[in-house]
Amino acid sequence: MKDFAELQTMFKSAVPNSESMMETGSGDENPTLERKDASEADVAVAATDVAAATDAVADKVEREERDVAICTQELGGPEPEQCSNLLQDDDGAVLPEVLVKHPLQYVWTLWYLENDRTKTWEDMQNEITSFDTVEDFWNLYNHIKPPSEIKMGSDYSLFKKGIRPMWEDAANHNGGRWVIGLNKILKDDLDKLWMDVLLCLIGEVFDRYDEICGAVVNIRGKSNKISIWTANGDNKEAVLEIGHKLRDALRLGPQNLLQYQLHKDAMTKQGSNVKTTFTL
Repeated sequence: MKDFAELQTMFKSAVPNSESMMETGSGDENPTLERKDASEADVAVAATDVAAATDAVADKVEREERDVAICTQELGGPEPEQCSNLLQDDDGAVLPEVLVKHPLQYVWTLWYLENDRTKTWEDMQNEITSFDTVEDFWNLYNHIKPPSEIKMGSDYSLFKKGIRPMWEDAANHNGGRWVIGLNKILKDDLDKLWMDVLLCLIGEVFDRYDEICGAVVNIRGKSNKISIWTANGDNKEAVLEIGHKLRDALRLGPQNLLQYQLHKDAMTKQGSNVKTTFTL
């Protein structure tokens, strides 16, 4: 994971502190960090704090889930909530409730590419963090800027853990992407569409999840772009099924073309245009 201190432009304020990032719930409508300006010392230790908090929360969740399982077994199968009054924290105090999170089908990783002409394209890719529950997704999403507010030339990418957002990755090499034509779109519409794409990815919308790799939003001067990457461009049935499901789920209008492009064609393109394999 890269140092958050180097990536201040993607967060809603300078750097998320560990406490606010891990404990803000999905019900926060307008989450903000308590401090708008972090000192250099705060920035330097932020990444370490976040990593430590992540490990601490994971350990706590594991202990509580284990205790709930034991309690449920010993009491003959009550609901987890009925066991909450029997569970204690590390200080011996009774826990008011059991922390129950909603697991996702896959573990997902957020990537951020920040435009920097002094670096190679691969070095500009920053692996931010991974999550595998609904609550952790919202905790992360509520602390980062929407696509319309990040630097020009930058990208957000959300991919299954272990898959890098690049053509060269083995999981992507033989695949392609459904590209959503945005043309001139309002900032709020761009942000809402990106959120809907993320919810499609993590929300089990697709039947062929084995073919889904991830999604990317590119922020560019002439035209922004959102794309959903699939694993096998030769699997016509799966590609078209995903495309139709995507168009329906996002409620795309006729002005929004949905075009499928193979990565191998993008890698060998002449000029700025990439050959389109399917159009919906």
